[in-house]
This record gives sequence, C-alpha cells and structure tokens, in this order.
Amino acid sequence: MSIRERLSGNEAIATAMRQIEPDVFAMFPITPSTEIPQYYAAYVADGRVSTEFVCMESEHSALSACLGAEAAGCRAVTATSSAGLSYMNEVLYVAGSMRLPVVIAVSCRALTGPININHDYSDSMAERDSGFIQLYGENNQEAYDNYLMAHRIAEHPDVRLPLMVCEDGFITSHAIENIELEEDAAVKAFAGTYEPEHYLLNPNEPLAAGPYGISAYYMEARVAQAEAMKRAKKVILDVASDFENTFGRHYGLFEAYRMEDADIAMVIMGSSAGTAKAAVDRLRDKGIKAGLIKVRVFRPFPGEELAEALKNCRAVAVMDKSEGFSSCGGPLFAETASACINLDSRPKMIDIVYGLGGRDFTVKAAESVYERLCGIASGKDIGPVYSHMGQREG
Repeated sequence: MSIRERLSGNEAIATAMRQIEPDVFAMFPITPSTEIPQYYAAYVADGRVSTEFVCMESEHSALSACLGAEAAGCRAVTATSSAGLSYMNEVLYVAGSMRLPVVIAVSCRALTGPININHDYSDSMAERDSGFIQLYGENNQEAYDNYLMAHRIAEHPDVRLPLMVCEDGFITSHAIENIELEEDAAVKAFAGTYEPEHYLLNPNEPLAAGPYGISAYYMEARVAQAEAMKRAKKVILDVASDFENTFGRHYGLFEAYRMEDADIAMVIMGSSAGTAKAAVDRLRDKGIKAGLIKVRVFRPFPGEELAEALKNCRAVAVMDKSEGFSSCGGPLFAETASACINLDSRPKMIDIVYGLGGRDFTVKAAESVYERLCGIASGKDIGPVYSHMGQREG
C-alpha cells in the first residue's frame, strides 16, 4: 500500500536508495546533489542499512570506487551534479564499456562558465554519449519511481549498462512535494538482488576486467555495447509494465499529453513539462489543437516512437535546456529532427534553447512558443530554425 508523504526530490531518491539498500555508496559532495549522500549517511549511522558508505577525495574517485565494487559483484551507487559529473567523464566511458550497471543519481545543474549552481541540462547532456542509460523525471514522484526501476533496467542480462537517474537541480531536488512512497518490503522485492554472471571475486571463474582492446576486438566490443543500448528500450518498457502492475503508476519512453489530434506540439523534458502542460490546457480551451511530448528516456533515444507520435503534426517546437554550441541547435533538437527525417510527411520543426542557468520558464512563455507554431502551421514563414528564449536583448 502506498504511503503519502511530503519529500524533496533528493530525499525521495535517498529513500529509494535506502529501500533498495545497495552494497556500496561511494560519494563526493557537490551542490545540488549533496543532500542525497547526506541523507544516506544518516541511514548508515542509524543502522537502517548495511551499505558500505565510502567518502572519496573526488567525483572521479567516487565513480572509480563504484566500478571496482560492481566488478567485484556488488551493487554500487553514487550521486553528483554539474562539474562533478564532468570530472567523472573518463570513468563514465569506462563504466559503459565494461558493462557495469552502476546507477548514478544526477541533480542536473549548469556547467561553468560563468559559475552557476542552478538548473539546466548542460551536465547530463554533455555525457549523453558516454554509454549510460538516461532517465529524466518531471517531478519528485517520477524521480523516486525512476530510481525504483533503475537497477532492474541496468542489471538486466540483455542490458548490463550503467544508468543515470536525472532530476532538475533545486527545482526538483530541493522543492518539497506530495509523493507516494511504497513499503520497504515491496520495493526490495521489486528491485530484487544483483546477481552478476561474471565477477572478480568468484573463485570458480578467474577473470580480468577492463582489458586493452586492440584493433581486432575494439569495434566488436563497441557494437555489442550499442546493441545492448538498443535492447534497453524493450527492457525499460517491460520493467515499467511490471512497475505499473505492482504499484499502479504508468511510465513509457515518453509521455504524450493531449497528442491524439494535435496540429502543433512541443517536445520538452523535465519539470518544464508541467509548465507547458498548463499552456496546452489553456490553448485547448480556446479550441487550438496543441499537444506535448515529455521525453522521459533520452538514452536510448526513442526515435521511431517519437517520430510516430509527431507524424501528424504540422509544426513542432523542440525545447532544449542546454546549449549545444553546434550553431544548429541543442541536443534534443538534433535527436528529434533526425528521428523524423524519413517520415513521408513530417512537421515543420524549430529549436528553442531556454532556461539556461535557471532562467525562468513560465506558462506565458510556453504560450508564446505555441503562438509561433500556430503561425507556422498556417503557412507563415518558419523564421529562425534555432533561437534562444528568455535572454535579455542587446
């Protein structure tokens, strides 16, 4: 039976971790994810978990310790943000290539410079091709639920890939919301235990981890990793289906909001989706057929499924909360546009970069995006395909 509670996103994730009780938590603090290991340290001190809690000298070392633990056969976790995730960069790629299903909680925060501690996705998007599965949540409930599903997905024999559970720094991580928690025993049963097929401490199977990949083997290893990421889509949906049957809440690769007959649509991620949904509702009240796609799974990217959901729209705005510095738009736009490239009839598509460094995104701002889409759908000039929103002019 679900338990009604009021928690911040960070405490919700820490609670999910406590309920799953990983073998190892290796940590180094950084705003705004610091509360996650802080809460977990209290659980350890109070004897509520038997996790080996290790304080490291850097984020690079924290993830390295997780990899050592995972390679030895343990379930290992950590949490980080912003420059901390960037400092892990080298080890992120090692985790993916070694197929070690470590789970990282990321409270997404802008990258330097200038120095900024507020939210955007520049940290997680910078690591989108590191080989990690990436799940994004709109609110505290989704942050908690995504974490409950994370280990089942990452550790599945068809996947064996590391995973990031991403929440919006401060907006989600520190804001307190009503949430439904599940009972400890039910969570533990759902998450199961980590049972790797091969691990360093198995006396019956001596092996090496992280070997040198010469030219005769490197590409095959990378292709195997890529195929595992493809298979992860089905596993994510299968785990979500079991989650719905167990706890009653539904999740897919993305959420299609009022898309059944939409002429215009927005593609967006995270907490901003709640703001944009309010704009969609207002427009629907005026008879405007507006819809929204909230991307929950960015890696593996649900390209085919997203294209199918957008194919009947006349105009689409992709909202990027990170700057790709490509001169052509942000990463969500690049992925979405490429997914739609082979549609027989595809929508006109624009990219809007917004919300950088915590800049506000309001219902009025979302409505202005839909107003532009209405013009494009009625035959007006598309204007700049790639633009920014919310910045001071001049």
